Formats: sequence, structure tokens, C-alpha cells
Amino acid sequence: MNARNALIALMMALGLTLAGCSDNDNQGPAEETGEQIDESMEEMGDKIEKATDEMGDEAEEAGDEIEKETDY
Repeated sequence: MNARNALIALMMALGLTLAGCSDNDNQGPAEETGEQIDESMEEMGDKIEKATDEMGDEAEEAGDEIEKETDY
């Protein structure tokens, strides 16, 4: 029963948290700036992730080439 009660409490807390969030178009300048910063950081993170994936792929290909050249 304790796990069930904990799950119910967690669901209620989540519901209250989501109820507190609103999609209000009447945002102040600080909130708009915060959202712009969040979007910029997310875009930057995506670009960094893509670049590191590409570098990893290139390093793996180089390693494969070295391995192929050093095989007898």
C-alpha cells in the first residue's frame, strides 16, 4: 500500500505543478528574455552534439583506415 500511496501523491504533485504552468501571452520582458536564452542554449547544444557526432564518426573512420593499413 505504501508504493500505491506514494504514486498517488506523486501524481497529485505533478498535476498541481502542471496546473501552475500557463501559456500566457502577457509575459514580461524578463520572461521573454529567459525564453530566448533557453532557446539559444538548446540550439547551441544541438549544434555541439552534431559537431561531436561528426568528429566521432571521422575519428572512427580514421581508426578503421589505420587498422586496415597496419594489418598484414
